[in-house]
Amino acid sequence: MHSNKICTFAHLHIRTFINMAKAKIAYFCQSCGFESAKWLGKCPSCAQWNTFVEEIIEKPNTSVPNWKANASTTQQRANKPVPVADIVFNEEHRILTPDKEFNRVLGGGIVAGSLVLIGGEPGIGKSTLMLQLALNMPNLKVLYVSGEESEHQIKMRAERLKETGNRNAEIGSINLNSALNIPQSEIGKGCYVLTETSTQNIFKQIEELEPDLVVVDSIQTLHSSHIESTPGSVSQVRECTAELLRFAKESATPVFLIGHITKDGMIAGPKILEHMVDTVLQFEGDRHHVYRILRTIKNRFGSASELGIYEMLGEGLREVSNPSEILLSQRDEPLSGITISATLEGMRPMLIETQALVSISAYGTPQRTATGFDTKRMSMLLAVLEKRCGFKLGAKDVFLNITGGIRVEDPAIDLGLAAAIISSHEDIPIPFKTCFAGEIGLSGEIRAVNRVEQRIAEAQKLGFEQIFISKYNLPSSTQDKKKMDLSRYKIDIKAVSSIEEVFGLLFG
Repeated sequence: MHSNKICTFAHLHIRTFINMAKAKIAYFCQSCGFESAKWLGKCPSCAQWNTFVEEIIEKPNTSVPNWKANASTTQQRANKPVPVADIVFNEEHRILTPDKEFNRVLGGGIVAGSLVLIGGEPGIGKSTLMLQLALNMPNLKVLYVSGEESEHQIKMRAERLKETGNRNAEIGSINLNSALNIPQSEIGKGCYVLTETSTQNIFKQIEELEPDLVVVDSIQTLHSSHIESTPGSVSQVRECTAELLRFAKESATPVFLIGHITKDGMIAGPKILEHMVDTVLQFEGDRHHVYRILRTIKNRFGSASELGIYEMLGEGLREVSNPSEILLSQRDEPLSGITISATLEGMRPMLIETQALVSISAYGTPQRTATGFDTKRMSMLLAVLEKRCGFKLGAKDVFLNITGGIRVEDPAIDLGLAAAIISSHEDIPIPFKTCFAGEIGLSGEIRAVNRVEQRIAEAQKLGFEQIFISKYNLPSSTQDKKKMDLSRYKIDIKAVSSIEEVFGLLFG
């Protein structure tokens, strides 16, 4: 009897040892997802230190159900190479949402079978944006999968978002429901909520429901039975994304993934996550401002430089159709250091207010601070103004600010920023209804900018009387004059070639 117990204990111990031997241990970089067989202090891929963590990996078990694992519903066949000329291409079908800003950022609507990743800081409004989208699409069956909130919490937020239409109408904003003639009783009719974190259980519910659109909040909370590691780890995020990618491509169902970001502003998880998805959107904004910006980082089906602007209200997000009106402040009297610049974000022209403050430095080293603009480019503009125009700015504190809490990388605002700096330095206000669109070179020349006609048209639409552009934007030949006819604009177009000429016209 005693010997039988010893044999049983030895047998269980050997089985446990065999199971442990089958488990594969690997080390992953938490920054870029690089895999290594042993722990490394420095990642050879991204050169970050102390980012490797140990994770247990197991080969996928065939007994574990996967997306559409039944042989009756899945056609098992090997893919073969096909000539490009033989591929049948149907007209691209996009799902138009009630949100015009969202459609613009995606390149004209949601593409069937696309995988879209939306990242942003905690509390910026990612879940509100996606839930508001799911509630306002009654003609589609939308599955909202949440691993962070309970059903009651989502219901509370949904009830608050349903009241957006009536209150937005009172303040003169765009009401998505009335624009599409959606009755109040139809809001949220096609939205289904599932609180689950296991991908295998999620796919079971998807097979039963057969939704037209799937929203996952968030990808860092999901876990797959194929991987023996905690949710949010590199291997779990990669495996869950791969399963959702296979589902989206095989079923032609668009899937939206909400992702967290790190303290550096990057999307949490391996860098391969951004490579796997079709579109990467960044939802950003200043907590001290009510405006939010949905920016395209990557898009396989459209432009990667589009952005949409929203206003965060107590009842949800409101799309802003004309951002120039909210980015320009209303002033009763002219002030020095303030100019208006014409910029482009994707296909959309915008007028933004650029502010500058130049003061005597109270310390030995002058300060150079820029909000919403590249600090290195600001230093370049200051060097050009001091070298080419003779302004002594080396011992002055210079502060730049782009109003509205947005960040601009368009070099066409160089001329407006330079004019604002000199206006503050000389304490001379820029004339009202004056706009700028030009890039400044290192020799002080005003370089041409792209799509100047759209910038001029936007300035004229908002009532500006004159705009400064580069003379190299003007058509030189007869053929160019036919393509770009500037005579049809009523606004006074000032064509300049150098920064000295601009200051001569502004300040005499």
